[in-house]
Amino acid sequence: MDVRMFVSGRRVKKWQFIQLFATCFVLSLMFFWIPIDNHIVSHMKSYSYRYLINSYNFVNDSLSLKRSEEGVPRYQYLINHEDKCQMQDVLLLLFVKTAPENYNRRSAIRKTWGNEKYVCSQLNANIKTLFVLGTPSDPLIRERLQKRLVWEDKMYNDIIQQDFADSFYNLTLKFLLQFSWANRFCPHAKFLMTADDDIFIHMPNLIEYLQSLERIGVQDFWVGRVHRGAPPVRDKRSKYYVSYEMYQWPAYPDYTAGAAYVISGDVAAKVYEASQTLNSSLYIDDVFMGLCANKIGIVPQYHVFFSGEGKTPYHPCIYEKMMTSHGHVEDLQDLWTDATDPKDSSLGRPPLPTPSLKLVLRSGLMTDLTPLIKILWTDPVALSSPDWFDIGVWSRQKRFFWLIILKNVVTTTHRISAQAVKVLKFNNSPTFIG
Repeated sequence: MDVRMFVSGRRVKKWQFIQLFATCFVLSLMFFWIPIDNHIVSHMKSYSYRYLINSYNFVNDSLSLKRSEEGVPRYQYLINHEDKCQMQDVLLLLFVKTAPENYNRRSAIRKTWGNEKYVCSQLNANIKTLFVLGTPSDPLIRERLQKRLVWEDKMYNDIIQQDFADSFYNLTLKFLLQFSWANRFCPHAKFLMTADDDIFIHMPNLIEYLQSLERIGVQDFWVGRVHRGAPPVRDKRSKYYVSYEMYQWPAYPDYTAGAAYVISGDVAAKVYEASQTLNSSLYIDDVFMGLCANKIGIVPQYHVFFSGEGKTPYHPCIYEKMMTSHGHVEDLQDLWTDATDPKDSSLGRPPLPTPSLKLVLRSGLMTDLTPLIKILWTDPVALSSPDWFDIGVWSRQKRFFWLIILKNVVTTTHRISAQAVKVLKFNNSPTFIG
């Protein structure tokens, strides 16, 4: 029998052969390469799993609590403010994850992006800022530091604390504290945000963004810097190490960086319910958020101006639109002054004539290739950075996907020859958005 007749008779399409081959490749990665656990192989396995299999239902089942188990841990409140949101229309409930000893960071936040009075008077929005923490983990200073926390809360009335040890390995307990508090004491907040205490939030931009979303009644909303197909760290020397007993699968469900993300009020309620049914022993809180969201069918949206774990490069084009930037402690006041009163900026950094190559690629500011080609032509030294090589932006909300692969070589005269520029688009109006 003619093979071509057999294939056409079965109506087997070319992409089905590709899918079959890819599936076999994934299975070979998962079963035959398990003993190999280097960085490259782990990412190959996780990305293949994420983009080809793309199902985490059995992950949720394996992590779900059994009826015979006691459920999620319960801890007593040491400091609480039950009436923080009572009888108020709250646009944003802002949780700041902090450590007991980080008084200076909390103080700086109260004067800048966490200032409720400023947001109310200048931005016409009601936000509630709460610092979330456990008990001091060092027994030598625990009593003294706890007394200082009680004094601090009497001064500012913005701390919630439970009696678990405040440590990296209890971040999921801090996550549960946030969502249980929101569900019990502030379920009517339009949006909930969780943030680290070493980030900068451009509150004027964020409030404007959230107010626009409130006007259209957005639901099932979760936005931030999205990690897709991230593999568990199997290196025992890393503080992010996750054993196979704790999480046996090669990739995590999609999640946003824990440094800062925003969800709508309806998602907060659903995540809380999901968190009560999952094993919380996985101590990486942003991954646990991804597990909860995956269980209820919520998909994170990538926003280019949420910097995630990275620090946003200073440039007026970015700082006019940015939402968050990570890694700011000493320069917090300067950034806040620049965001709220640019004429009185103390940054003293002149604007660059054009964004750098790395800035353009990381920020996604370009809507066409013209700025990128200009930078590659005028600044060939920028090619020393690996950031130019592979960029992809995916938005489920607008249903498009651009994958830009740039391969350039520099000649001895610093002339750049573009070998390939491929743009795959699934939308008639290609645009980079948040």
